[in-house]
Amino acid sequence: METIGTKISKIRKQKGMSQEALSDLSKINLRTLQRIEKDENEPRGNTLKQICEALKTPIEEFVDYGKTEDSLYLFFLHLSVLSVIIIPLGNIIFPLILWINKKDSIYDVNKQGKNILNFQIVFSFVNIFIFGISMYYAFTSHKPQTLFIIYFSLIILNIIYALFCAISVLKRKIKLFYPNPIKFVK
Repeated sequence: METIGTKISKIRKQKGMSQEALSDLSKINLRTLQRIEKDENEPRGNTLKQICEALKTPIEEFVDYGKTEDSLYLFFLHLSVLSVIIIPLGNIIFPLILWINKKDSIYDVNKQGKNILNFQIVFSFVNIFIFGISMYYAFTSHKPQTLFIIYFSLIILNIIYALFCAISVLKRKIKLFYPNPIKFVK
């Protein structure tokens, strides 16, 4: 779990802002900001509010009020990808439902859910495209076997990888598992 100081530093750097610039915008002493980012101090009340305003970031990004840890829920979030076996696009629908349901109340569900959904959306587009080409070749009497093999191999790889991620979450190796070339869910 990231600390408030780490989150402030990360968001500041993402916005291309120096510590001096953030210090000036938030009207906070530079040394105080440096201590906050090094986790020597934790910002409270007005200080945190000023930093949030300067970064144009909601306070909820930094403070996780009322969130609980539930690795079992994260486990099922990753396993929900397996629903593609039964329902077309289930690899998007079920993780989306689980993500929306608990994204604000369990640590890492928001981050993991976005990660899963972004990957599964790209994966589904690619797989549907391959399946469409396979069907085209099947109807034009070409040999579509190779494309069908690729299509089903990708589904099997996705299932195996989802199992790997789910087991890793149970072992407390929580991180972003899926590569995300395109971000649909932010």
